[in-house]
Order: sequence, then structure tokens, then C-alpha cells
Amino acid sequence: MPSHVALIGAGRMGTPLCGRLVSAGYTVTAFDLRPEREAAVRSLGADWAPSVATAVAGADVLVTVVPGPDEAAAALPDAVFAALATGAAWIDMTSNAPAAARELRQRAGAHGVDVLEAPMGGSPDDAEQGRLWLFVGGSADVLDRCRPLLEAVTTSDRIRHMGGPGTGYTTKLLINLLWFGQATATAEALLLGCRAGIDLTALHGTLAGSAAGSDFIRQDLPALFAGDYLRSYGLDRIHDQLKVITEEAQDLGTPHEMADTVLRIHRQALERFGPVDGELLAVALLEEAAGTLLRP
Repeated sequence: MPSHVALIGAGRMGTPLCGRLVSAGYTVTAFDLRPEREAAVRSLGADWAPSVATAVAGADVLVTVVPGPDEAAAALPDAVFAALATGAAWIDMTSNAPAAARELRQRAGAHGVDVLEAPMGGSPDDAEQGRLWLFVGGSADVLDRCRPLLEAVTTSDRIRHMGGPGTGYTTKLLINLLWFGQATATAEALLLGCRAGIDLTALHGTLAGSAAGSDFIRQDLPALFAGDYLRSYGLDRIHDQLKVITEEAQDLGTPHEMADTVLRIHRQALERFGPVDGELLAVALLEEAAGTLLRP
């Protein structure tokens, strides 16, 4: 089992992952652009590095948990991969873009570094409790090699090998597309039902148990009814991820009319509310348009 892990990104997801790796017996050296994260990292038993270069020096595994493609590219120049131990692996747990990650994968390969993508599904609490979903793309051999580390983060049944390079990133983006599409479609349906005189509580229960039911309706809708727009992720990040998956559909020549609509609504929400946290702010935009809040 690799003993030295360099963790780049100690934010809302990276910090609980750091704690789980330390608890599993790994020596973790972490870096984040925000120096104020040092205290939280050290409190978990990990070391803190003043730079990416210092964090990765001699590490067996590099784990990146940064906000998106731009941050991943900025954090990973050639010198980072060159500084890793011989035979090291890079596991990218960022919600990255397949095209942007391709160049980084080639850069890592040129230095003999194995690459595995494992973008996450779940919340910071899921990360702390070890119940994240990991959507893995890359070689099965590299996955086998890295599986003990991944199983320190989550259970084996939640590690899904989706195929070769790029498939893990695309899977995560597809899940996001469908979830945000469900959120906006459900909001439209509820606003219509409310305007037509249907009690929201009755409609919620009926939809949840019907053929139209979904995890969003059953698990996430109560937060909206309580006035919580799920302020745990930036609207600008959501827009960017929807844009990436829509562009991938264009590049691959598949229909994307629904994806275009979901992207357009979130672009309008971004223009209205700005780059603030709120996974359901597109629903807030629809509520404004209807002049109705979805509150039972």
C-alpha cells in the first residue's frame, strides 16, 4: 500500500477526504491556495505544505480535489508530475472536463505517472462518513492498484468503474445534467400544480410515489419547501459543468435540446443571482417568474 499521499485541495470535500486517508494509515501532506486551511488539515493529523511542489515531492500518490478544470490545470505543471516518486499514481477527484483533463493525463504519462479519474458524487458529510460515490475512468489495472486508497474514502460498492479515460468525468457530468434537469422540470410542474389549485404537500406525496418519482422529489424537494436553495456549491460552477456536457454532446453528435434548455435556465439564473452558492437557484428564478414561492 502506498504510504505517502499528496493531497491538493483542502476545501469542503478535500478536508474530510484528508481525514479519512489519515485514519486509514496514510501519511498525507496537503496543500491549498488558502493558507487559513492549514489548521484544519493539521488537526486531522496530516502535514501541511507551503506549495504544491513541496507537497508532491516524493509522494507515491497525488490526489487532486480542486474546484474545476482551470484550477486543476493551474495546479499541475510538468514539474509536479516530475517531483512524484517513481511509479506514482495521480487520482483526480475533481469534477473535471474530459477535454481539459486529456492534456494533463498526457503530461502525467510523459513522466511515467499512472492516472485515474474518480470524480465524486455526494456532500461534505458523505465524504466525512465514507459514503461518496466515485465514478472511475481509467485502466482496470490502475484501479486495482489504487483500490485500497479509494476504499479508505468510500465502500467498495460505491466505486463504479465506468470505462477508459474520460468516462468517469462524463458520468459525473451526466448525473449533474439529469439532477439539475429534474430540479427545473419538477419546479415547473409544482408551480403549475400550485396555480391550478393543488395542495403542494399532497402533490409532493403523490409525485414521490408515482411513475414520475425520483430521488430529487423524494429526498431533495423538502429542502426547497423549507426555503433552502442548497447553498453548498457555486452557481457559476454548475453553469460551467452543464456547458461542458452540452459541448460534449455537440462534439459527439448526439441530440442535446434538453441539455441546451437546462443550460439556458442556469445561465439566466447566473445572470440574475451572480456566482453565489445555491444548487437550486435556477428554481428560485422560476419562482420569481411565476410570482410564487414553493412553500407548502
